[in-house]
Amino acid sequence: MEQNYHPIGVFDSGYGGLTILKSMRERLPQYDYIYLGDNARTPYGSRSYDVVYEYTRQAVMKLFSMGCQLVILACNTASAKALRTIQQNDLPLFDPSRRVLGVIRPSVEKIPQFTKSGHVGVLGTTGTVLSESYPMEIAKITDHRLIVTQEACPMWVPLVENDETNNPAADYFVQKNLGHLFSHDPGIDTVILGCTHYPLLITAIRKFLPANVTLVEQGPIVAESLADYLIRHPEMEIKCSKQGLLRFLTTESAENFAPRASLFLGQPLTAEKVIL
Repeated sequence: MEQNYHPIGVFDSGYGGLTILKSMRERLPQYDYIYLGDNARTPYGSRSYDVVYEYTRQAVMKLFSMGCQLVILACNTASAKALRTIQQNDLPLFDPSRRVLGVIRPSVEKIPQFTKSGHVGVLGTTGTVLSESYPMEIAKITDHRLIVTQEACPMWVPLVENDETNNPAADYFVQKNLGHLFSHDPGIDTVILGCTHYPLLITAIRKFLPANVTLVEQGPIVAESLADYLIRHPEMEIKCSKQGLLRFLTTESAENFAPRASLFLGQPLTAEKVIL
């Protein structure tokens, strides 16, 4: 690639981050983007902190080597288990001018705008839920004392990745997990989709979600947060190349990645296989 090619890197353990990328491109189409899915080692949700950190660090370094000055961890598990260590330990040593951002903080900062009761539900992978990242980040919103209830949904990602979102099994597990969530706190009026795969289950989720509950999707929020970040950090914005180019990388078979990825992105695509 040419020397002035500095795309915005978008990393996910698999396909889910494509829902974030889709929103970013809708909001900021002028920038170049490069997406990396670690499909060979997905899912991250049940892996330890150390493993998620190491895998995520490898992916970030790969994106840096390909010209990225800014990388978005479009994966809640990576944001929960690896982001802070990469920001605090790796960036100062590798290149203090580069940045790695996650998806949890932007999502949480918007919550007070949605909830009236102060009762918030979080749907996520087992790893994200056990990390307590959402309750901890929400607790940092000092002006708002919110009650957070979490529900781990281990079957939702496999349903999405196997294109079973319109299957009766999807309805069964969505209804089951939402039932658990609201049985713990019937006062919840706002639910965060704390996994980037979950927007593909939106039809089933809305079917079983109480009518008065606001559903918060991360894609548009993260895209708006990125736009705001680039305005506030012109020194980074000027580094990001703007030819509207889009490139897809996967650690799995490129032939296997492309058709499934197109379901998430909503358009056909071609991909390249990489080794981390």
